[in-house]
Amino acid sequence: METVNFLSSHGDLRIDASFKDITTIKMGGKIKYLVSPFDLNRLRLITTYLKEERIPFKVFGRGSNMICGSGDYDGCIIRLEHLNHYHFDKDSVEVEAGMMVPRLANVLASQGLSGLEFASGIPGTIGGLVYMNAGAYKKCMMDVVESVTVLKDGELCTLSRDEVQFSYRSSIFHKHPDWVIVAAKIKLTKGSVNEIKELMADRLRRRKATQPLDKPSAGSCFKNPEGDFAWRLIDAAGFRGYEYHGIVVSNKHPNFITNEKDGKAEDFIATANLIQAKVKSEFNVDLKMEVEIFNC
Repeated sequence: METVNFLSSHGDLRIDASFKDITTIKMGGKIKYLVSPFDLNRLRLITTYLKEERIPFKVFGRGSNMICGSGDYDGCIIRLEHLNHYHFDKDSVEVEAGMMVPRLANVLASQGLSGLEFASGIPGTIGGLVYMNAGAYKKCMMDVVESVTVLKDGELCTLSRDEVQFSYRSSIFHKHPDWVIVAAKIKLTKGSVNEIKELMADRLRRRKATQPLDKPSAGSCFKNPEGDFAWRLIDAAGFRGYEYHGIVVSNKHPNFITNEKDGKAEDFIATANLIQAKVKSEFNVDLKMEVEIFNC
């Protein structure tokens, strides 16, 4: 009861929520505590408390890149949906980690500020995209991020772009799961409002035409191997349309594995493992997962 009282006094709290409700692929077990801190200071208090009480925790964004196990999570999931403010500083924008990227991209477009068009269709938060160094259309977050503000051991610090150690779909935060991304500074350039909006609209049309956006998924399942595309290898290995216990390799885009009949993380992982094994056997290529596996 003490933990419930503490968390509820510093954020919106749900008890026994489900990972199904906070992931785009709609799967996973129950969560003991799900809390959304009211502000940055409350986030600091909550993370400090959880560490002192030895309660495991993880920060979630939109859950668009997560595969969560069917077992219950006896810890706390922190969502930063209240940390969604931004302000402009000359030719850049400082934005809190909980801000949804499509929303931010639209704000920037309306003011004729270019830089984030490539990410305008990615259904995630700024914090999540920085964590993953997410990208599309041959651009990624490392191309636009100037610095990242991080909560480390109860203290705020700022990491330069180089200190973030961006690499393909990765960053320093993968090595430090207890560090919490709270904001990022993104560099921008002045552009035409109409041209920016048209580019974003074109990218959205392309996504709708080539990706199964109407099905629950976690986005691209595998990273592209050097010099090739994961979807091509999956297709060549004969997995387009493959189904296992409600988990389906998309006919529209084979690197999207969708959850169409209340599938479970274990079924997703079994399907991914099968794909990896066959691609390795037939093409001698090691496909690496892009999605994050949690609580499995």
